[in-house]
Amino acid sequence: MKKFFKIIGWIFMSIIVVILLISLAAYIKSSMTLSDDMKRLGEEAPTITVDGLRFRDLNHNGKLDVYEDRRADVKARVEDLLKQMTLEEKAGLMFFTMAGLESDGSLMNKTTLFSPLSWFLESNASMVARKKMNHFNHLQAPSPQALIRWSNEIQKLAERTRLGIPVTIGTDPRHGVPNAPGLSIATPFFSPWCSAPGFAAIGDTAFMRQFGDIARQEYLSMGFRVTLSPQADLATEPRWARINGTFGEDAQLAGAMTRAYIQGFQGDTLGPWSVACMVKHFSGGGPQEDGYDAHFPPGRQAYPGNNFKYHLIPFDSAFAAHAASVMPYYGIPVGQTNEDVGFGYNKQVVTGMLRQQYGFDGVVCTDWGLVSDAKILGFILKPAAAHGVEKLSTEERVFKIIDAGCDQFGGEAIPDIIIGLVKKGRIPESRIDESARRILRDKFTLGLFENPYVDPSNASIPGRKEFVEMGKESQRRSLVLLKNDGNFLPLKPGTRIFVEGMHKGDIKPYASLIKSLEEADVIVLKVKTPTEPRTEYILERIFPEGSLEFSAKEKKKLLELVSRKPTVLVMNLERPGVFPEINAASKAVIGDFSSQDDIILDLIYGKFKPTGKLPFEIPSSMDAVLEQKEDVPYDSKKPLYPFGYGLTW
Repeated sequence: MKKFFKIIGWIFMSIIVVILLISLAAYIKSSMTLSDDMKRLGEEAPTITVDGLRFRDLNHNGKLDVYEDRRADVKARVEDLLKQMTLEEKAGLMFFTMAGLESDGSLMNKTTLFSPLSWFLESNASMVARKKMNHFNHLQAPSPQALIRWSNEIQKLAERTRLGIPVTIGTDPRHGVPNAPGLSIATPFFSPWCSAPGFAAIGDTAFMRQFGDIARQEYLSMGFRVTLSPQADLATEPRWARINGTFGEDAQLAGAMTRAYIQGFQGDTLGPWSVACMVKHFSGGGPQEDGYDAHFPPGRQAYPGNNFKYHLIPFDSAFAAHAASVMPYYGIPVGQTNEDVGFGYNKQVVTGMLRQQYGFDGVVCTDWGLVSDAKILGFILKPAAAHGVEKLSTEERVFKIIDAGCDQFGGEAIPDIIIGLVKKGRIPESRIDESARRILRDKFTLGLFENPYVDPSNASIPGRKEFVEMGKESQRRSLVLLKNDGNFLPLKPGTRIFVEGMHKGDIKPYASLIKSLEEADVIVLKVKTPTEPRTEYILERIFPEGSLEFSAKEKKKLLELVSRKPTVLVMNLERPGVFPEINAASKAVIGDFSSQDDIILDLIYGKFKPTGKLPFEIPSSMDAVLEQKEDVPYDSKKPLYPFGYGLTW
């Protein structure tokens, strides 16, 4: 036995040594690369005085160029800068990808054991100095101070490039959403709001715009200048993983909320005060075939109801609100265009529909990872979403996306491919100039060339008391009372409750909250919509896909609990769950859209009245779900609760 443990010990120590050696080699290599990258950069931009005004001399030539002159017309500034740019610098503009930061906000430039993301993401310096890139998003939220520090350090790095083109920092949604890398980012120091379907449950466009304005202030304070939102898709397929980012299944309601959202973030016009909106996912990502999300194969969208045009309605509102940019989705709109390829590859969608039919001249950025597989240490986290063009080479994929009419590649860092295509004569540089003009126009309009830096004192802006209070108001107004047998709610003061499924630390002290089920008068049971994710690829595990009903084992467990005491069921509706038996066994049912637990208890005890209305149907069975058409709204047979349903007292 001693010999066995000795062998195990040697194996364990050998593994540790190998890991340390690999880490040391990676650290040394990244340090050498960093040294080379920094040599490519110049000094920070000096300032010059002209007509009594100070300007940043971004190209270090000792004179005021048109692109450096804030008094000049944006179009003139774009053309002046474009004339000075090399092909490499133009190509770098066309990539918008993820960048990492250290926990203290310093730049992520070296591969270390203490920075897991550094093994997956390219260094900040390499992308800025070597690849000439200046559009980044990140998935982290360590602290306000860290986000501000990183924003300023990445801008300082960009200032040292040949022309000093500033960085545009974007972000996925960070308010009122679960943490789901690639979809949304939990940011505890931001004000907490209800989720997007919750805003649809409220149905108040003025309130929606107010949220956008508050979120804009919090984003600006951290250096975020583009939001990868709103999601104008429609929740017509209840199994789809991304319903929690939509404004429900009704096109008119979703359109009204989309317009108000954009107006809150951008204002009536885009300017230095704005956070630019990248509305997604043109031309509607909701009707996923069998509900499976197009991040992963096969990436097909189904239109059995011939309802393609219905999914365009919210985008009419987005364009009316002057959305700065548009993101096409991954999916193939099967049978709707002249070729079955994903939206980002589809010339009929991007050029024919978006550019020509709608006259959209803003930036079109693909969704993340259309060209390259996402890998770490050889393992595929997510295959390239090259739906319909799987057999094309990397170069052919890039060519097809540009030919389709897109301006930027999301989640990619391969400007050398574009450079090669131009040098081979396959793409004229004038086509690259078209995209560069649109991209630069937004940078100038947002005021980034004047001052891209963030004041460190802004760390006090996120989570301001008035912002938090408005966020709580959204949570209260979004709650939907679905069932209330015999006016069971509100509970009378002193009613003893046993809570299951809530975070005890999030509940303010109720005198009637007890630990013993036997001594309780009422059970408050909170559950999430069930999920059955695919597991072929690592990142699939975070997508709430598949069946909407509880497994037989889960259902039995929940019904046994509900049968013991009168129960208030709280359903967290990230997707429209199927729970008819548990619904029937409960005295009251509440639909929740990411409200804090203490706010839900306030409703249960009658501190405020419920006013929310369902933004989508709640199906009565999985058979009814399977009979639905992916592209058609409110077509579930005999729904448990219909669209727009909601009680009060």
